[in-house]
Amino acid sequence: MSEKSIKRLHPAQRDDIGDLLTQRPLPGPYADQIDPFLFLNHHGPQHYPPGNRGLPFGPHPHRGFETVTFIVDGTLMHKDSAGHESVIGAGGVQWMTAGRGIVHAEVSPPAFREQGGQLEILQLWVNLPGRLKMTAPAYTGLQRGDIPTIGLDSGKVDLHLIAGQWNSVEGPVHSLTGVFMSTVAMRAGGQLQVPDLRARNVFLYVVRGAIDINGDRADAFHLAELNDEGDTLTIRAESDALLILGHATPIGEPVVSHGPFVMNTREEIQSAIADFEAGRFQSLR
Repeated sequence: MSEKSIKRLHPAQRDDIGDLLTQRPLPGPYADQIDPFLFLNHHGPQHYPPGNRGLPFGPHPHRGFETVTFIVDGTLMHKDSAGHESVIGAGGVQWMTAGRGIVHAEVSPPAFREQGGQLEILQLWVNLPGRLKMTAPAYTGLQRGDIPTIGLDSGKVDLHLIAGQWNSVEGPVHSLTGVFMSTVAMRAGGQLQVPDLRARNVFLYVVRGAIDINGDRADAFHLAELNDEGDTLTIRAESDALLILGHATPIGEPVVSHGPFVMNTREEIQSAIADFEAGRFQSLR
C-alpha cells in the first residue's frame, strides 16, 4: 500500500459573472481536465441584500456530460426541459445528466430574492464517454437529509456520501460511470484515509480551511491534482475544512467542448448546436 501525493496545486482564478463572485480552478493554466472531471465553478461565499436579482443562470442548454451542483449556503431552484423542478437548500446536491440534450435554469427562488442571505454554490462538470453522451437526460435533487453522513476518526470527520460506496453504505446517486462523489467536513486534526484508488483519478477541491497530503499543504480555493502513483490517499486537516472529494476511472477519449456542449469530435459539436437551434432540446415549460 503506497500513499498518493500532490502533483500540482491549481488555484481558483477569479472570473465573476455579473455581481456573482466566481472563482474557477478547472480548467486552468496547467490542466484542461482531470479526466473525467472537466470544470468547477465556485460561486461565493457572498451576502445578497433583500430585493436582489439572484443567480443569473436562466434557461441554457447542455449535451454530453453531467453537472453536480453543491449548495453550501443559500438555496437553488432548478427547472428543466425534461420536466424536473426542485428547490434545494444548504447541504443539498443536484445531479443532472444532460445526455443527448437538456435545457435547464438554475436561479434563486423568490424567497431568496426577496429576503436575501448568504450564498455559496459550486458546480462540477463530469464527462460522459462517447457511448453515453446521447443517453436520456435525468435529474436527482437531494436535500441535506437525503445524503448519508458517515462519521469517521472519532467524530472529527463527516463524509457525506453522494454517489458510490463507503464500506457498506451506498450513496443515493447511482452514477452511470461508477463515479464516487462526496463532500467531507473535517475538524482540525482529523484524518481521512481513502483506499483502492489505483487506476482512479481523484478530484479534491478545498472549499474551506486547509489540509495536508503526504507533507504538502492545500489551502481553500485550491484543487489538488494528485500523482498517478499510489493507491491510498491520506488527508489531514490543518484547520476546520470542507472538501469536495470524488474519484473515477478516466475515460481516455478526445474532449471537444464548445460552451455548454462537451463531445468527442467537432462534428458532434456542430450537430449539438444545430439540434439546439432547431428546438430539438425542447424549450422549458
